[in-house]
Amino acid sequence: MKTGQKERTITLRMLLHEIKTTEKIKKTSLDDSETSLIIQKMTKQRKDSMSQFLYAGREELAQKEEREIGILSEFLPDQLSEEDIKLTVEEAIKDLKVDSLQDIGKVMGSLKKSLQGRADMSLVSSLVKTALSK
Repeated sequence: MKTGQKERTITLRMLLHEIKTTEKIKKTSLDDSETSLIIQKMTKQRKDSMSQFLYAGREELAQKEEREIGILSEFLPDQLSEEDIKLTVEEAIKDLKVDSLQDIGKVMGSLKKSLQGRADMSLVSSLVKTALSK
C-alpha cells in the first residue's frame, strides 16, 4: 500500500463494519441520514479519545485520532457555519416563543430535526443555552 493509505483503509473498514452491524441490527438498509449519524458518532468518539490522549501526554495517539477524524469527515455532508446555526437557533426560539432555560428541551427537539447531520449538536446545544440565558 502507498504511504498513508493503510491508515485510511483501516478507518474505512471500521466505518463499513459499523454500518453493516447497524444494518443487521435494524434488518434494513440505512439511508444517507442514518449513515451520517454513524459517521458523526465515530467522529465524536475519536474527538473524545483525542482529548484523553492529549491529557495523558500521548501526542502520537492523539495525532492518529485526528487523522481518522479527517478521513471520516470527508464522508459527512457540508456542515453549517456557526453563524448559520445561530440564526437557526434564534428563529426556533422565536417560533416556539420560549425565553427560559427550562424550555431548552423544546428548542433542541425542534432543532434536532432540521440540523441533525448538518451541525454538531453539542455546539447547537451550547448556542441554545447561550441564547436562552440572555
